Amino acid sequence: MELLSVVVPCYNEEEAVPIFYRETLKAIEPFKNELDIEFCFVDDGSKDGTLKSIKSLCDMDDRVHYVSFSRNFGKEAGLYAGLQAASGDYVATMDVDLQDPPSMLPEMYKIIKESADGEEYDCVATRRVTRKGEPPIRSFFARMFYKLINKMSDTEIVDGARDYRFMSRKMVDAILQDKEYNRFTKGIYSWVGFRTKWLEFENVERSVGETKWSFWKLFLYSIDGILAYSTMPLSIASVLGIGFCGVSFIGMLVVIIRALIFGDPVAGWPSLVTIIVFLGGIQLLCLGIMGLYISKTYLETKKRPIYIVRERR
Repeated sequence: MELLSVVVPCYNEEEAVPIFYRETLKAIEPFKNELDIEFCFVDDGSKDGTLKSIKSLCDMDDRVHYVSFSRNFGKEAGLYAGLQAASGDYVATMDVDLQDPPSMLPEMYKIIKESADGEEYDCVATRRVTRKGEPPIRSFFARMFYKLINKMSDTEIVDGARDYRFMSRKMVDAILQDKEYNRFTKGIYSWVGFRTKWLEFENVERSVGETKWSFWKLFLYSIDGILAYSTMPLSIASVLGIGFCGVSFIGMLVVIIRALIFGDPVAGWPSLVTIIVFLGGIQLLCLGIMGLYISKTYLETKKRPIYIVRERR
């Protein structure tokens, strides 16, 4: 019998864990004779009773395992730890809040097990076609992020893509070969390749609790994604530098020629100060872009572990 490993990163999801467990078991019930299951929960340094809730499931079901971090390392580290812990022939990565509907698992298994559309797939991925329930400003910036990163990067990031995926063992092994510290899993999924079938679904509200992703955290996460899969910001900084050098040279010629021909002295110190401040801002922007890339390189060269385990079972 083949084994499906369900990888579930958790942070302060005490109430959601048992609900997720029950709904997932219910979803795979039709395949219980051909597909076994194991749960790989990753407690990302939760401050509530999440770990206790997971341990309760472990005590009553030996198919439930967990990895508990020494502190909060973030969702990317949680996904990586879960993939390392998973031993199944297939691996599904899901959110514990049921915004990734377990009811889709049978269809995903069927597609990856059998050829669909005349193709054999190593991954079945999901994307949201609506953002119902999200604040309009967050939805707007999310759409702009996907448009921007796909223009700047050779690695395609599908609009609305979720971390909800059903993958073959060989794709999971390929992902685990990427041991970079600054991780952006949506990009890694695309970068490793393999044939992927996309399933669309309507946005689903959380089962319980509130999202842990604030607008600011999502903004920083989007910057990480751009820096991880594009060097275009560096090119933009270079182009800006060259462009403003050209503009300043032309401006200098205009001032000299006007003074020689018309004898017009250079006047207007307020406009001069404005120009200096503007150019100073451009310089700081370019330095900031380079600084971000240098900081990411600095963190990579430290060779720190992606996560530290406090306990596991």
